Amino acid sequence: MHYIITLIWTFLLTHMAGYIVASMNGAAYDFTLTSILAVVFTVILFIFAEVSPMKETESSTKHS
Repeated sequence: MHYIITLIWTFLLTHMAGYIVASMNGAAYDFTLTSILAVVFTVILFIFAEVSPMKETESSTKHS
């Protein structure tokens, strides 16, 4: 479920950023290109989450 939510948020935030950047540059907003970038950013986020080390918490280090 967190993969779907991450995809939705990345999709929305990438489209927002793409619209603002295109508006500031005076260029046309391209929905297709921005959607492709959103999927690429999502995959990069998933890879980064898997590669980065997990921070151990106190509850995970206790052995009962």
